[in-house]
Amino acid sequence: MTHLFTLETTGCGLSWFTEKVFDFIVTTNVPDLFPTRNCCTDLRCKLSLFAGMGNSTTCSNHLGIPPAKGPNAVGCSDFMMDHTVKGTFFRLYYPCVACEDAEKPDWIPSKEYFYGLADFMNINRGLSELIFNYLFGSFKIPAAMNAPYKQNGKCPVIVFSHGLGAFRTLYSAICAELASQGFIVAAVEHRDESAAATFFYHGKTEEPEEKEEESLPPKPNPGAPENLVEEWMYYRSLKPGESEFPLRNKQVLQRADECIKALDILIQINSGKKMENVLGTEFDWMTLANSMDLCRIAVMGHSFGGATVIEALCNEVNFKCGIALDAWMFPLDEEIYARVKQPIFFINSEKFQWAGNIMAMRKLVPPDSSSTQRKMVTIKGTVHQSFPDFTFLTGNWIGKILKLKGEINPQVAIDLCNKASLAFLQRHLGMDKDFNQWDHLIEGKDDNLIPGTNVTELP
Repeated sequence: MTHLFTLETTGCGLSWFTEKVFDFIVTTNVPDLFPTRNCCTDLRCKLSLFAGMGNSTTCSNHLGIPPAKGPNAVGCSDFMMDHTVKGTFFRLYYPCVACEDAEKPDWIPSKEYFYGLADFMNINRGLSELIFNYLFGSFKIPAAMNAPYKQNGKCPVIVFSHGLGAFRTLYSAICAELASQGFIVAAVEHRDESAAATFFYHGKTEEPEEKEEESLPPKPNPGAPENLVEEWMYYRSLKPGESEFPLRNKQVLQRADECIKALDILIQINSGKKMENVLGTEFDWMTLANSMDLCRIAVMGHSFGGATVIEALCNEVNFKCGIALDAWMFPLDEEIYARVKQPIFFINSEKFQWAGNIMAMRKLVPPDSSSTQRKMVTIKGTVHQSFPDFTFLTGNWIGKILKLKGEINPQVAIDLCNKASLAFLQRHLGMDKDFNQWDHLIEGKDDNLIPGTNVTELP
């Protein structure tokens, strides 16, 4: 497998998805596909067909992110510490007080994220916004926005790192499930130019942050904090002739630092210190004082976020263990492997991994090791995008064409991922829960699991 192919398959799947959406919209003659439905010739009908292909109906409203299954209702809120690009930004998921009429946040928080996806593929922003907004604009995250925190003992903590081309909201099926099981989860939105889009602020009297590449000038936003101007950062692609490793290695170092900063903020919030949230959300962050079990902290991530897990473990001893979902190991320095001491769990998809990447993982999980500290399993029938939420938001047939779905039912796959993760977290965080009922999944003992890997490993 060439390195270029590695790069193209490491993100959240958005570049592939966007390209195929446009191919479908621009080139498909819908009456040729459905000769008896001659009315379906406009853009709206094409989008409806695209969204619903493979379902019992072409209505995309039957799709959606599955609700969490744990005993707690789930709340979420956004936190930004320091309005500048060097600040910290994350979405927090937490057990909340149940409220039937609570507001659920949009899965895609604003149109600028659509623009980020368009820039990612170098395509027209206006048309892409129309397409993405129609396909995904109505989906909600299964959590109550700014709901009151549920006081019920101290919660273990997880910091979550997203993949290349993703952002903080795209793994809500995983983060919400963990929160429903009693965890406090901070889903970081990275500012290393690996996210499709993210934002920060500068003062109205300050000069905007300098960029290596040209971008649209910042603009006032009525929703922005007083005296601040919102500024957006979009995905940075490789320049012609640019070597990739230096960029990705620099990014993974920043990503790990951002995870550690998010943890530091949570520790200060837990101590009762009043922390200024630039976003001024309705959630009362002071209610989280003394709510976190700071002896039980883990780091978790997908793809580029999986590499971030390894880097963060190396640099922060407060992370007691890590879970890497279909990790992309390329960005890591060779010397880091000997420095990581904590337990690690690799949960891989069947279709993404290749021998070179597995060889890197084997430096942390030797094939002949019987250690309970380091484990690797592979979920049968999965693809790289079986972990982000996109797998739940497209019909079966088109989802497989776009590699957003594998052969396995997405709900079955995410349940295996979540349950295996919970069992691993209980084992290595010393939790008094019943997650050990899924201990067999850590060993790959299930009809839908492979112990270790399905990849033929090089000697």
